[in-house]
Amino acid sequence: MDQKTGMATLPRSFHLPKSPCRLKLIDMTHGYETGRLDLPFTGICTFARKPYEPDWSRLDADAAILGAPFDAGTQWRAGARFGPRGVREASTLFSFGHSGAYDHEDDVTYLGPDVQIVDMGDADIIHTDTTQSHANIEAGVRAALGAAALPVVIGGDHSVNIPIIRAFDDQGDIHILQIDAHLDFVDERHGVRHGHGNPMRRAAERPFISGLTQVGIRNVSSTAREGYGDARAMGADILSVRQCRAIGPRATAARIPPGARVYITLDIDAFCPSIAPGTGTPSHGGFLYYEVLELLQEVARHHEVVGFDLVEVAPAYDPAGVTSILAAQILMNALGFIFHARAAGG
Repeated sequence: MDQKTGMATLPRSFHLPKSPCRLKLIDMTHGYETGRLDLPFTGICTFARKPYEPDWSRLDADAAILGAPFDAGTQWRAGARFGPRGVREASTLFSFGHSGAYDHEDDVTYLGPDVQIVDMGDADIIHTDTTQSHANIEAGVRAALGAAALPVVIGGDHSVNIPIIRAFDDQGDIHILQIDAHLDFVDERHGVRHGHGNPMRRAAERPFISGLTQVGIRNVSSTAREGYGDARAMGADILSVRQCRAIGPRATAARIPPGARVYITLDIDAFCPSIAPGTGTPSHGGFLYYEVLELLQEVARHHEVVGFDLVEVAPAYDPAGVTSILAAQILMNALGFIFHARAAGG
C-alpha cells in the first residue's frame, strides 16, 4: 500500500509481460486428468456446469436448458421464480469431471461426451405482464427447437407450460405426459386463463396435442369435478398415485399410445412433500423418487421424447435444499435416459 496515495501496489517480485499477447492462458479444461479440479462448489452455476450460450441464434447442442422464472400464475404461495436458480445451483452436485455418469445397475454410462448440453440462461420476465413474459418463454423454446435441440425448461410455476406448448405448433402431433398432484385443467376462473391451474386445458385445445396421460393426480384438486369430465372428453387418461403404484411404472408408461411422440411436464408437487417440501402447493401422498425415475426410463425406452419441463420448485420453503437436488437429479437422469435411448435407436 502506498502510504501517500492510499492505493495498492504490486509486490516488487511481480512483473507484467511486455506484451499482452505473451500472456499464458490457464487451461480451464474440466476434468481429472488435465486442467483444474474445478469442484462443484466453485465457479458460476449453469445447469450441471454446462456451457452458457446467451446468443440463441447460435445454439448448437443436443439439449438446451432454459430457465422460466415466472410465478405470477400461482394461486397460493409464490417463490417458484427462484426455481431455475435453485435447480441450477443444486445441479452442480452432479458436475464432477467424469466422462459421463456410470450407472452400475444399468451398466450404462449416461451423458457421455457425445451428448452436448448448453444452458441458454433465462427467458426475460416482465413483472406483472403475463402475456409478454410467456411470449419470451415461447421465443426461447422456439430457438431451441429451431436449433434441433431438445428443449428442457426449468420453471417457474406451471403456467410456463402454456407458452412452451405453443412453441410446438409446427412440430407435428405430440402426446403430453403430465406428472403432477393436480389436474391443472381449469378452463377459466375470474377471467384467468393462463395461470398455473390452466396449462393442461390450454394444451388439450391445441390441434397438435393428440392426447394426455396425467399421473399422480390426487386428493383435493384445484380442478372441479366437471373439469375431470372435460379432460377425459378431450383425450385425457387420468391416474392417481395409488393407481400407478398398483400397476407399476411399466404398465403406467404402456398407457401412452404406441408410437406417440411425448412431451413430459413434471410438477415437483407430484412427489411426496416428505422428499420435496420446496413447492407452493404441496400435497401429501405423492410419488417417491424411484417411482418417477422408472416411469421416465420406460417412457424414454419406448417413445421419442420431444421436450421436458420441470416446474414449481420454490426453494424458500425448503431450507435444506433437498427439493432442488431432487429436481436436478431427476432432470439429469431423464436426459441420460432420453439420449441413451436415442443412441440405441429406441
